[in-house]
Amino acid sequence: MNAIDLTRQLVAMQTMNPPGNERACARFLGGLLEKSGFKTRYLEFAEGRTCLIAWTDAHTRTGGQDESRPVCFSGHLDTVPLGVTSWKRDPFGGCIEGDKLHGLGTSDMKGGVAAMVAAALRAAQTSHGKANIMLILSAGEEAGCQGAFFLAQSAHRLRPAGALVVGEPTFNYPCIAHKGIIWMDAEAEGVAAHASVPDKGVNAIYKAAQAILRLQKFSFSTPNNPILGAPTLNIGTIAGGNAINIVPERVMFAVDIRTIPGQSHAAIYRQIEDCMGDDARISNRRLDCPPVATDANHPWIQDVFGIMEPILKARPVPRGINYFTDASALASPLGNPPVIILGPGDLARIHKPDEYCLVSNIEAAEEAYYQIMMKWDHPCNKFQNSNSKE
Repeated sequence: MNAIDLTRQLVAMQTMNPPGNERACARFLGGLLEKSGFKTRYLEFAEGRTCLIAWTDAHTRTGGQDESRPVCFSGHLDTVPLGVTSWKRDPFGGCIEGDKLHGLGTSDMKGGVAAMVAAALRAAQTSHGKANIMLILSAGEEAGCQGAFFLAQSAHRLRPAGALVVGEPTFNYPCIAHKGIIWMDAEAEGVAAHASVPDKGVNAIYKAAQAILRLQKFSFSTPNNPILGAPTLNIGTIAGGNAINIVPERVMFAVDIRTIPGQSHAAIYRQIEDCMGDDARISNRRLDCPPVATDANHPWIQDVFGIMEPILKARPVPRGINYFTDASALASPLGNPPVIILGPGDLARIHKPDEYCLVSNIEAAEEAYYQIMMKWDHPCNKFQNSNSKE
């Protein structure tokens, strides 16, 4: 099955998160892979929230011993919701106009998932089952990598991988790093009073405002990363107060921090609390994902750059992305392999109405993934001792 037809079939499967309901999609893809000789395992972190792990038996070809690590491909099956703005085309129709394949999730990231599954089917057939491949297709990525963290903590331990390709949208440019993330809720507490006598109360909105103004000027005091640049902080939401005629006693606001390699997340929490002082406190740590980075000189990275050079018509240079991926959750349980983020989607087209992915990009991604799989000459673990992480 080619990647374009497969993308259209995946787009027709509604996996909007919430609620997700990735089971049918995971089972469909698992069935295709099973017919080509892949072993599969389905794991659910909630009803209908199915993750798929698929692998070949190539790692046992040296006499039954697990001596070689597979090249692993990771993607997620869920999409964001449709939103409130009307679409010009059926978001689940998968219509093709020129070089554009339209539909919800085409760029993020059903086009990438289809490309890696189609490449895996092709590689398994071409190599007669000798290609050493593992696929991890997760549920719940759009809500904070739920499925990937579930797999990382599962009793069914992930076996180590020799390298990891994440198919998130990069317009087929191989990126070797991405930022980490901290999501936290902060709370300012006051004392309620009648609005006619505000001096009898303590206004939590004023306290929150003071804390937020200090956070606006907050400096991480860390050198910029040469690929990812500087860490960032943003206040995303704020809520509080009960009525216009009551001095508010409680205000909540949410903080989004994007981190770079070398930063201590534990230290950042302390710095944020110190910055807010007595005006507010951290009330909830929602999400904590570390940054991911691989040395550009790693031999496998250079191999992938060589594969992508004729596709991109230029030799790739080290780049990173500001968003985070399932690699934050998966890299450690996979043995900290080198990581490439490489997918056909367009970041400018995701999480908005009328999403599309270029047909030519999906086809190019399938070819790139296939070449990466087939070039993975790994019976002696030639990269195993070179898994250098920044």
